[in-house]
Amino acid sequence: MNESLVVNDSSASLGVGEALPWMEAASPEHNVSLEFSTTTATLGFPINPWDIMLCLSGTVIACENAIVVAIIFYTPTLRTPMFVLIGSLATADLLAGIGLILNFVFQYVISSETISLITVGFLVASFTASISSLLAITVDRYLSLYNALTYFSEKTLQYVHLMLVVTWGVSLFLGLLPVLGWNCLDEPASCSIVHPLTRSNITVLSTSFFAIFVLMLMLYFKICKIVCRHAHQIALQQHFFATSHYVATKKGVSTLAIILGTFGASWLPFATYCLVGEKEYPPVYTYATLLPATYNSMINPIIYAYRNTEIQRSIFMLLCGCFQANGAYRSRSPSEV
Repeated sequence: MNESLVVNDSSASLGVGEALPWMEAASPEHNVSLEFSTTTATLGFPINPWDIMLCLSGTVIACENAIVVAIIFYTPTLRTPMFVLIGSLATADLLAGIGLILNFVFQYVISSETISLITVGFLVASFTASISSLLAITVDRYLSLYNALTYFSEKTLQYVHLMLVVTWGVSLFLGLLPVLGWNCLDEPASCSIVHPLTRSNITVLSTSFFAIFVLMLMLYFKICKIVCRHAHQIALQQHFFATSHYVATKKGVSTLAIILGTFGASWLPFATYCLVGEKEYPPVYTYATLLPATYNSMINPIIYAYRNTEIQRSIFMLLCGCFQANGAYRSRSPSEV
């Protein structure tokens, strides 16, 4: 039975056909390798099915977000702050999808330590930019409700540009760390469940994720309070609590719950395992928590882009010519996204 290489091995040098160069394969003494006799027998060389699923996930992610990026780039009316942030999110997810595809190609065609470092750095930067863009969108939504009267101003655009600079600057910095030397190639004992990241490096990344998640949770809680207060004020002005206001409030709260629930369900397992997992653990744990994390980049364009009426109009204009190009429509606030 041929044996598919897996995620936790710091001993052997990587060769053609080996799995996931940015995750170490398990050493024989731990007996944690995955076996896929059907796959290896059919293809004649070891391909880890988990790697195939990651590549397929990356393909779907790249296709979905490429459409969003193209729509926002080529539609002049989609230049408001909220669509700039959505474009940043789509760009980050697009790069993450491309990174997953390139990782699969490189690990079975060209495998080296340099490519391993570049690949993991590219993926770290892309996924960091994706998560940070989600935080920026949350901040933008909060500002659009908290400062509704002054939201559509030059100052808001400056805030958005500042958030973009910080988001991509920090992401690029974290992605360059493994390439610049913060890796475990010289000290295999310091490796984490994600090769060649060190234990301390993966701890910093996971801790940063939890900090962002808590901050998003706090902001969305404040958004819910503002939305409920606005609905209550409108109801008092009309002397009764209209059904439409109740439905709108319930819909808004449900949307926020879906956003946070999807984000947490996707990333929390992997972030938690990065903190508690050891490189000697079975590699299937790493794959099983990493794959759902990539699904967040697959779901983001559905939640933040394809549900928006302006982007829907632009897609129809691009693909079907169903609407006139000069039809101007503008969302009132990021809360509609």
